Amino acid sequence: MKNKRRKNILAQTKGYRFDRKSKERVAKEAIKHAGSHAFRHRRAKKRDFRQLFTLRINAAVRPLGFSYSKFIDALKKKNVTLDRKSLSTLAKDHPEVFEKLVKELA
Repeated sequence: MKNKRRKNILAQTKGYRFDRKSKERVAKEAIKHAGSHAFRHRRAKKRDFRQLFTLRINAAVRPLGFSYSKFIDALKKKNVTLDRKSLSTLAKDHPEVFEKLVKELA
């Protein structure tokens, strides 16, 4: 039983450096820290992507005479329910469609 548990712990630390990959006590600590970092970064990833979407939308609407906040306000007033991810994708991959949308809001 002990050996099975030890093998499982060391399997989780495969690819780690130094004692973290081969000594049970250090490996347990490494797993605990890795888990907390993973939890925190899953949250941060959502924040980072939302920032990226905002940046892309802002960059796309500036040449069309809008600021990001005025654009979002106009969307809300016209009851357009596209989320920031969709708007960002439109701005990046289909600028002509995005431009048409912005012109409808103006």
